[in-house]
Parts: sequence; structure tokens; C-alpha cells
Amino acid sequence: MPTSAQRPEPPYRQIVAEIRARILTGDLRPGDRVPSIRQIAQRWGVAVATATRVMATLRDDGLVETKVGAGTVVSTRTGQKRPVGLTAPQGPRRVSAPKRSLNRQHVLRAAIAIADDEGFDAVSMRRLAAELGVGPMSLYRHVATKDELVTQMTDEVFGEPELPVPGPEGWRAKLELISRRQWQLCRRHLWLPRAVSFTRPLLVPNMMAHTEWTLRALDGLGLPMTTRIREALTLHALVLTVALSMADEVEAEQETGVTLDRWWLTQRARADELLHSGRFPLLAAVTGEAVSDVDGLFEYSLARHLDGFAALVEGHARTSP
Repeated sequence: MPTSAQRPEPPYRQIVAEIRARILTGDLRPGDRVPSIRQIAQRWGVAVATATRVMATLRDDGLVETKVGAGTVVSTRTGQKRPVGLTAPQGPRRVSAPKRSLNRQHVLRAAIAIADDEGFDAVSMRRLAAELGVGPMSLYRHVATKDELVTQMTDEVFGEPELPVPGPEGWRAKLELISRRQWQLCRRHLWLPRAVSFTRPLLVPNMMAHTEWTLRALDGLGLPMTTRIREALTLHALVLTVALSMADEVEAEQETGVTLDRWWLTQRARADELLHSGRFPLLAAVTGEAVSDVDGLFEYSLARHLDGFAALVEGHARTSP
């Protein structure tokens, strides 16, 4: 009697099996870092959601654990090197107690690491508790809600760059400095633009310090405070808007496994058809590099914005008594 074809394992199971084999054969030893969710997505060409499931399965199997400051590593409970094909003994899993008492800093840094590796949507109280090896309820002693967690994560991140006092000479050099510091923040933490609101601003010390520093950079220009605060918010919005496009592109690459260059290659036929039709002669002269260079776009946007603000400052100086 013919048998039906065996259904292939889902992709996440195949990836789990590969990483598990490396751990159980000693290729990855206790304490060694394992591929992050982003690296799994890129290396195996799967979506971030699939890579997240891989990591969750490895964690549930007791093969990996998260070390604050070190990322996800092979669990110290996996023991020493085992022969090929030998699996870990099956039995009830034990959740070891944290080696040190939890505090707010541990919680925030772990949450930031999750957001950096897996994206903003991956952050949840349950996921964070799993990363820290504690029960979800224990987190509520440090943060009351997920909204508060995101607020505190944002504040923690805005405290990373140093804002020199008084800073470089001249208002323009100062605004360039703080804008570039915030741009670098967004490059390190791609989730950051999604965590910031201008209509409901986060009232947290480190972020407020950035606004205060920007306002102070405009001292001595004779501008009304309304103009100064609008300039501070506009400058911040410029950084975050370009950074959001950058984050969207990184997320698209992770979800599809297709880089921007490869995406353009797939669109070449359609692009050639449109651009060589004669309807768009100016667009046809634009190079791909000019479109895909987000750092260049940021620098151009910042320079042209500050050119315009300089004209406003000069005009105000001419009309002031």
C-alpha cells in the first residue's frame, strides 16, 4: 500500500535543528554567542517572525539564554561537548533563578537589546521576562505597563550621547552636532523613531535635555521662544523622518531577505520601460546611488534646512530694533 509523501519540516524547525546540532556537538560552547534574530533572518533568508520563533524554540529547549550586555548565548546548562546525534536528555525544564537581583537598569537594557535585535513590535512584558529568566509579574516592580517601558527605554537611549557644554562655536555648528548625535542614535536603535511622538511628547529627562540643549544653542539670536521651540521640534522631526525611512528599509530587507540593490535589479525591466519612454527625462538622469544613500539624504536635508533657518535669523536681525 503506497504511503503518502512525508511533509517537510517547517523552516524554523530546520534552522533550530542546525543550531541545536552545533550546540550539542560543541561547535558552539556554553557562553558562546549564537546568531541574533537579525542574523538568522539574513543567513537563512527567512522573515524576522520565523527567526523569532527559532530563538524562542531554542530558549524553550533550554539551549540558549540571554546575558545582559552579552546578548543571547549558549546556556551554561547544556553541559560539555556531546557526540554527534546525541540529544539532550528530555525531562522537566528548570528555570534557574537570576544570578543577581533585577533592577531597572537590567530591565531597560534587556528591553533595548530585544528592540535592537528584533524590532519594536517584539518588545512585550512576557518576552522581556523570558529574556531575563524571571516571571512576568516581577517586572511590574520596575515598570507598570508596556507604555511606561517604552518611555523609559527611549529615555535611556537618549542618555547615551554626550552633549558638550557649551559645545562648538556658533548656533549652526551646535545644531549640526545635536542633529548628527541623534542620527547616530537612530542608526543604532532603528526602533527609536517609532517610539517618539510630537503631539504627545515623552516627558523624560534625557530627551528633554536634548530639547533644552537645542534651545540654549539659539541663545543670543533675539528669536522669540515660539520660534526657538518650533526650530527644535522641526530639527528633531527632520532626523526622525529620514531615520524612519532607513528603519523601514532595514526591516524590509530582513522580512524579505532582499537587499535594496537586489530589489532594484528585480525592478530593472519596469524602471527601464518607464525611464526610457521619454516621459521622464530628468528622472532618467538620476543615479541609483543618489536615491539609496540615506546618509547623504540626511546630510542634504540638514544642510538645506539650516540654510533656510540662517536666512530667517538674518532677516530677524535686520528688522529688530
